[in-house]
Amino acid sequence: MAEAGPAAPLLIACALGIEQFALRTGRGRAVDAPERVTVLRTGMGPRAAETAVARALGREGGAAADTAVIASGFCAGLAPGMHPGDLVVAEETRAAGDPVPCTGAELLAEALARAVPGRTVHTGPLTGSDHVVRGHERAELRATGAIAVDMESAATLRTALRSGPRPVAAVRVVVDAPEHELVRIGTFRGGISAFRVLRAVLPAFYEWHRSLLLPRR
Repeated sequence: MAEAGPAAPLLIACALGIEQFALRTGRGRAVDAPERVTVLRTGMGPRAAETAVARALGREGGAAADTAVIASGFCAGLAPGMHPGDLVVAEETRAAGDPVPCTGAELLAEALARAVPGRTVHTGPLTGSDHVVRGHERAELRATGAIAVDMESAATLRTALRSGPRPVAAVRVVVDAPEHELVRIGTFRGGISAFRVLRAVLPAFYEWHRSLLLPRR
């Protein structure tokens, strides 16, 4: 059996301080963690994500070409029946330009189902926006086939691939949905639910990352 080489770095990018806190203090055991893993707070919006990710990968120097990148944090669900705390695994991210295919989406969804049992995991296209989406805009985006929307994932993955091919993925936790918009009563409870789920995803991220090291047939 071929032996895996040294673990490539893992960069997990999120926009908000509360997302970074959840990911840094989550339930990922140190023994499962890659040797080099960074949880990067980019700031809100696609431009902030693009700038921060480009800078972070630039600091990696020669290792930047091997760095796997996951965009994570919260999102708005677009599909009817979604609830706060549901997980979204992107099959591709969409924004201006061509869609960005994600690496190992099916494996990542299976790992998340094990890491956060009892939570629904949705897979499909994740679209981008430069502002918070509500009402009719949500329905319009759903009509394109997207299942969720956030402001940073598409920019994060597009920027990560500019310096060459690498594994990229996007995993988001639904904080509001068509029947549970942020402006409605119950938002606080939904936010707490999403926060707790985000704290539980690291073991799945590490499992996905380890799978990249396996020999390909």
